[in-house]
Amino acid sequence: MSSEPAQGPGATPARAGVAVAVADLTVRLDGALIVDSVDLDVAEGEWVTVIGPNGAGKSTALRAVAGLLPFQGSVHLHGHPLDRLHRRERAKAIAVVVQNPVVPVGMTVFDYILLGRTPYIPPLGRESATDLAAVDEELTALDLVPFAGRRLDTLSGGERQRVFLARALAQGARILLLDEPTSALDIGHQQEVLELVDHLRAERGLTVLATMHDLSTAGEYADRMVLLSGGRVVAAGTPTEVLTEANLAEHYRVKVRVIPGGHGPLVVAVRS
Repeated sequence: MSSEPAQGPGATPARAGVAVAVADLTVRLDGALIVDSVDLDVAEGEWVTVIGPNGAGKSTALRAVAGLLPFQGSVHLHGHPLDRLHRRERAKAIAVVVQNPVVPVGMTVFDYILLGRTPYIPPLGRESATDLAAVDEELTALDLVPFAGRRLDTLSGGERQRVFLARALAQGARILLLDEPTSALDIGHQQEVLELVDHLRAERGLTVLATMHDLSTAGEYADRMVLLSGGRVVAAGTPTEVLTEANLAEHYRVKVRVIPGGHGPLVVAVRS
């Protein structure tokens, strides 16, 4: 996919190198203000992670960027307004891995990943050889070939997370949104999934926008971080700039020590 897509109706000139541009994003749910005037850019090939305490609006903001929630403000993907993209075109541009996705009962791994090809299959049509080849490619890339015929509900948490990622990648989108991708995994599977995402980002030129709870892990993988509190951006920059003892004490209301690590700051909670 070109970083400078042809301009169609309603498109704005793409800023060079910007994959996701969010301006004044505001979300209200049942009348409550959840996300308040958030501005955020993600460069092509960059990994940006949104952090914040519970209730800060992280997942809501991500779902709005994905087009899964109504919002005010603007979201552009490579210069194209999100709200003017047809659903199929949106799915070709941006793929989402949500927390606890709904999985049809009894569905196999192969058939679930094939759902990622829905934007390319005509209504009332059937999958093509290209679609089947795309599924085979992701099964191989994510080391899932032995599980292709297995039901999803028979897999471990780490295996299922790889399948969810495979479905998103099968869409062929270059922008990947991850909502708490490691929340249900043990530390070994957390590292396995994040290393895989980082490898695929480098190999395929993916852009990653994620939300995460584990601050040390988030800081090891993100190029930049955005700290939300009360639905607003209160800090943004490199992990070292955002993960400071002062920021975390103020917005998480916790006493921590921040220690330099090999790939980013390590955050350790300490007793008062």
